[in-house]
Amino acid sequence: MLSKNQLGFLYMFLSVCAFSVMDLIVKWSENYPLGEVLFFRGFFGLLPIMFLIPRGRLNNFYKTQRSGLHFLRCFAGLIALTAIFIALRNLPLATVVSISFAAPIFTTIMSIFFLSEKVGIYRWLAVIVGFVGIIIITQPGLSLLNIYYIYPIIFCLGLSYVAIAIRQLSTSEPVWLISFYFSASITILGLMSLPFGWVMPSFKDFILLSLVGVLGGVANLLLSQSYKLSEVSLVTPLKYLALIFGIIFGYLIWDEVPTISTLFGSALVILSSVIIFRREIYYKKQLSVTRNE
Repeated sequence: MLSKNQLGFLYMFLSVCAFSVMDLIVKWSENYPLGEVLFFRGFFGLLPIMFLIPRGRLNNFYKTQRSGLHFLRCFAGLIALTAIFIALRNLPLATVVSISFAAPIFTTIMSIFFLSEKVGIYRWLAVIVGFVGIIIITQPGLSLLNIYYIYPIIFCLGLSYVAIAIRQLSTSEPVWLISFYFSASITILGLMSLPFGWVMPSFKDFILLSLVGVLGGVANLLLSQSYKLSEVSLVTPLKYLALIFGIIFGYLIWDEVPTISTLFGSALVILSSVIIFRREIYYKKQLSVTRNE
C-alpha cells in the first residue's frame, strides 16, 4: 500500500509523462490546422472532467457566481495554449520546454500587482537569473529574427495569470468546474476555426488527435491530485523531467540536438524557478504554476 507522498510522487510522474506525450503529438500534428487540434484538445479534454462532477450537481454543475473571473482565466489560458501549440510546431521540443519553465518568474512579478504580495531580494534575484536564462536560450532565434521564440514567452505570461486566477477561483470553485469552463472554451474556439478549413483525419490520426485532449485533461487532474496528496516540495522537482523527455523525443524523432546555450539557459531558468519555489515554501505559500492545458 503506497503512502500519500508516494502516491503524489507517482501522480506527478504520470502527469509529466502525459504532458510530454501530448507535446509530442502536438508537434507531430503540424499538417492539421491549429484550430482543429485545439478542438480535439478541448472536446476530448472534457471527458475526464465529466467523471468528477458530483451526482448532486449534474443538473446545475455549470452554475457559478464568479463568471467574470472564469472568463479572464479562460481568455489567458487560451492565449497561453495557442502560443505553446504554435511554438511546439515551429521550435525544437527541448527549447520550448526549457522556456516554459520560466512561468514562475512571470507569476512572481504578476503576484505583486494582482495579489498585492511583497517580493523579497531572493526572489528578485531569482527573477533576474531567470530572465538571463531566457535571453541565453532565445538569443540565437532573435538574432535570426525567428519570431517563434516569442510564443513560449507569451505562453509563460498567459500561464502566469492563469495561476493567479486559479488561486483566486479555488477559494470558492471546485477544480472540476474551473477545468470544465477552460476545456469548453477551447472547444468553442476550435469550432470557430471550422470555416477556415479542417482536414479530415484518418482513423489513426483521429486517435492521436483525440489523445491530445485526453492526455491534457488527465495530466491536469493528476497534477492537482499530486499536490493534494503529497508535500509540494517532494513532487515539484519531478516537473523538470519534462526537459529530459523533450531532449530524448526531439533527438529520436526530429534529430534535434539542443545547443550548449539552450542547456545553459535552461539550467538558469530551472535554478530561478527552484529558488522562487523554495522561498514560497519558506513563507508557507503555495502558488504552484501548473500547465493547466
